[in-house]
Amino acid sequence: MAVASTPMNLTQAAHVGISVSDLDASIAFYTALTGRAPAAQGTMSSVSFGETQGLPVAGLRYATINLDGLGIDLIQFQNPVGERTNGMANRPGSMHLCFKVDDFDAVHTRMKEAGYGFLGDDYTFTAGEVTPEAAVGTKVAYFNDPDGTNLEIIEPKGGFAN
Repeated sequence: MAVASTPMNLTQAAHVGISVSDLDASIAFYTALTGRAPAAQGTMSSVSFGETQGLPVAGLRYATINLDGLGIDLIQFQNPVGERTNGMANRPGSMHLCFKVDDFDAVHTRMKEAGYGFLGDDYTFTAGEVTPEAAVGTKVAYFNDPDGTNLEIIEPKGGFAN
């Protein structure tokens, strides 16, 4: 799909939407992960809203958990029910949600002790593996939510810090 090169200046994110199979389980997961309860919960049943997403109808339950500067909309489609994407990190179209932490080692340890299953070992960016070199020292670890959504914790350094 070709698009015009005219800048649209979309520079502020409002929320990220995550489709889930069990809203109650996802609320429990994200509430424990963030320490924040949903700011809003409800239902929707709308043909016209469904059509905005290329669906014949949208019958759903939702909850919004607000972080500092970003909302997480958890959406359980009940009509039509979708299939799980199994979005591996290397599959085009998959995405991940990253949580910035100030003390990676403490958070990572606390999460492991609480039972979060990480996809692999934690990783620290090293010289020769990442450019710019200013990003050296950034620490990351990846895990999934109950539906397989890719999540990350990061303690950014240098070029990755903002």
